[in-house]
Amino acid sequence: MNLDARELRDAFGAFLTGVTVVTTHNEAREPVGFTANSFTSVSLDPPLLLVCLAKTSRNAPTFQQAQGFAINILSDRQKEISNTFARPVADRFGTVQWQNGPLGSPIFTDVAAWFDCANHSVIDAGDHLVLIGRVEHFGNSGKRGLGYARGGYFTPTLTEKQLLSKVDNPLMLGVVAEYQGQIFLVDDGAGGLTIPFVEKTETEGMDVFKARLQTCLGTEPQIGFLYSVYEDTDTGLQHVVYRAGIADPHGACGTLFPAERPPLERIRDSAVRDIVKRYGQESTLGNFGIYFGNQDTGHVHVAAAQREPS
Repeated sequence: MNLDARELRDAFGAFLTGVTVVTTHNEAREPVGFTANSFTSVSLDPPLLLVCLAKTSRNAPTFQQAQGFAINILSDRQKEISNTFARPVADRFGTVQWQNGPLGSPIFTDVAAWFDCANHSVIDAGDHLVLIGRVEHFGNSGKRGLGYARGGYFTPTLTEKQLLSKVDNPLMLGVVAEYQGQIFLVDDGAGGLTIPFVEKTETEGMDVFKARLQTCLGTEPQIGFLYSVYEDTDTGLQHVVYRAGIADPHGACGTLFPAERPPLERIRDSAVRDIVKRYGQESTLGNFGIYFGNQDTGHVHVAAAQREPS
């Protein structure tokens, strides 16, 4: 069967990925690197990851022979770095701030995460090389990652702004509000529990959202990262849910429950039940994702853990 290479590439491009720059040093100890979205984790024990490199790349011989390499996962403010390392620029590293990592490969400043790897193995795979690295050191900043799909960049922030500004119907904005390891649930009006939701029209700003939440929570919420975006196909309403921290909710309109042991049987809405269940699971690890889909099916995009790099 003969497949059209361009159409196949476009089909592969439907998969949403992060964006990385892979770096090492050549024999002359000069830094080299390239942009890649063909990156994935492989194993935790031993800690392995992989990235693919075209055999036609001028960097292929260097990376094939290098003792190690680094993966720099770009943050959502580093699109220009991605573009620079995807083009034949004479001095790519002159445009970025970087330093050698613990094993010696270049590590960029302000990336979402980085991995300094020993070269575990190189696999010949068609017109590409698969570089498998053993992670020896890593750092995780908690910054939002830069995404790529169908030839264009995207970020959770961009997605969020589009959702809040370009929707015809009212939005249901909600929060998973946490206080000292407990989450705040309110009466859903039908004898069950739910997270706090506020309806937001197109003309209303986020200040209205926060003010209405404060009335319910009894304290000003500290709105954090985006946590879930889904459409209820039964009602046609779009739901956008954030993580939020709250102070002591004295006099609030709901009840606190342990995040790891929420009363799931009392949450009648299946989408909210899944949100609360996932939050309890992810809070034990400190590594939260962002859900995109509808009330029944979707995908959780893994986000970096919210802690400073080591």
